[in-house]
Amino acid sequence: MAFTSDSVQVFLATLDHGSFSAAARALSRVPSAVSMTIAHLEAELAVQLFDRSGREPRPTAAARALEPQARLLAGQLQQLNAQALALTQGLEERLTLAIAPELLASRWTAPLAALAHEYPLLQVEVLTAPQVDALALLHSGRAQLALVFERPSIDGREGFQEVGTETLVAVMAPQHPVLVAARAAAMARGAPPEAAMLREEHLTTTRQIVVASRDLGQTDPRFVFARHHWRTDNHLAALGLIEAGLGWGWQPRALVQPRMAAGTLVEMPFENLSNGAALWVDVVWSKERPLGLGARRFVALMETADRAP
Repeated sequence: MAFTSDSVQVFLATLDHGSFSAAARALSRVPSAVSMTIAHLEAELAVQLFDRSGREPRPTAAARALEPQARLLAGQLQQLNAQALALTQGLEERLTLAIAPELLASRWTAPLAALAHEYPLLQVEVLTAPQVDALALLHSGRAQLALVFERPSIDGREGFQEVGTETLVAVMAPQHPVLVAARAAAMARGAPPEAAMLREEHLTTTRQIVVASRDLGQTDPRFVFARHHWRTDNHLAALGLIEAGLGWGWQPRALVQPRMAAGTLVEMPFENLSNGAALWVDVVWSKERPLGLGARRFVALMETADRAP
């Protein structure tokens, strides 16, 4: 085998520094060792890499042709060595993050990109699941971290870090019969249709679309207002049902803002209460399992992102 990690290093150092002696100084070697490595490499390849007819060796066309792949190989070897070192320091082979689907629009991708830059060979898996199911994945060991809304009570098995807030708003389609009726009532009393208002009882008497666990016994009572509700474990399905006028639902404002701008959803206008509930967002882990280096770093990056303007 002609190229080895050592010969690649010597080859690139000679290209970068312009002479065997300069490459030797950069590598803390004697010039004869560098010259001998290049000579052996040329013999193995049966091709001349440096023209030695002048005062300093000059790269041949063959050397320049091999340079891009040599640099790629050197980079891969560097990544491999860094990964091996990180594994000895506690880096997990795979980091699995379970995210409540309503939080997919929150700021988690930039911290994950920073983590990938620091540990480029770390395998990452991102799962989406309703909050109850995301926490179940965490406690079963299927996921190391969960990005979820604040829980109604403290679970002693969990550690967590607050990483921001999300505002949930009640939304429905502009063509929903409840809104259509409210606009008609406003116009009947001489007011413009934009003056249409709903009351709290509309939340309880109108069908609600809920993102919830597949386990019918698991429902977060904080988010279920209506006596009649439909369930789905997918936020896109929920948004589709709401946009179709089949019910109203609680959704993060950041997630539905593009749809409200497009006119397919509106915030429900209330006359007796404000529309919006700010909830903390947490990165949660299980205290029953030690966190790996990647998971700990991701939590720190999420915390830093939360403090950023």
